[in-house]
Amino acid sequence: ISAREQRAACEARLEAARKRHEEQITLINQELDCGPEDCLQKAGLTGEDELPERPQLERELDKALKQRERLGSVNLRADAEAKELSREIEEMSVEHKDLIEAISALRKAIADLNREGRRRLLKAFDEINGHFETLFTTLFGGGKARLELIENDDPLQAGLEIIASPPGKKPQVLTLLSGGEKALTALSLIFAVFLTNPAPICVLDEVDAPLDDANVERFCTLLDEMTQKTETRFLVITHHPTTMSHMDQLFGVTMAEKGISQLVSVDLSTAERYLETA
Repeated sequence: ISAREQRAACEARLEAARKRHEEQITLINQELDCGPEDCLQKAGLTGEDELPERPQLERELDKALKQRERLGSVNLRADAEAKELSREIEEMSVEHKDLIEAISALRKAIADLNREGRRRLLKAFDEINGHFETLFTTLFGGGKARLELIENDDPLQAGLEIIASPPGKKPQVLTLLSGGEKALTALSLIFAVFLTNPAPICVLDEVDAPLDDANVERFCTLLDEMTQKTETRFLVITHHPTTMSHMDQLFGVTMAEKGISQLVSVDLSTAERYLETA
């Protein structure tokens, strides 16, 4: 009876050992994703190496578990998110390349525009400056004047300075001239621009106010020449009789009764023809 009991106890212990063995195999498969025969390779050991002491292994295991806890929970979508981010990075790289090419093309276009702008500006400047010098001499009955680009070597960034020298005076900037001289100089510049690029209409609002009679006569003579050289129609607002006498048609506003304005027009060209036939 004692032998049978011992045999039964041994078989029970053997069965329990088998179960523990199976449990360990299952645990190894779950935790390490390999079989027991691959554990040494996973641990970087060979069959000839001595196994570390259990306390050391427990300390290393505890350290590894704490590191894993600090990392947080496993992101099950990490692989999908990585693919999405890779696709976005690729798209952004393509967009970045396109943007760099667009910037390069834009800079080239700006450089071409600036180059063409400088060429046209200098050409127009030279043409306007030539007309300005001639008209200034005509209006003043002598003297000299010129335009200068200042403050920057780049014509597109430079400022404009007017240097005028009326008869008997040294060259000086526009701000140092008298009121009448400023008006005539400004008229010379305006008409120089119109000769270069005429506009359909030009309105002159009492530009003859600061001028004496002699300069008003010069202004009117020049205005007559401008009407012949260009197709611009000049509308002149004036109170000066001499200027009025040179106009083709007059429009006046009168107030015959208080608070009631009336427009009166006179066609001087038609009136002159009537006088010639009378």
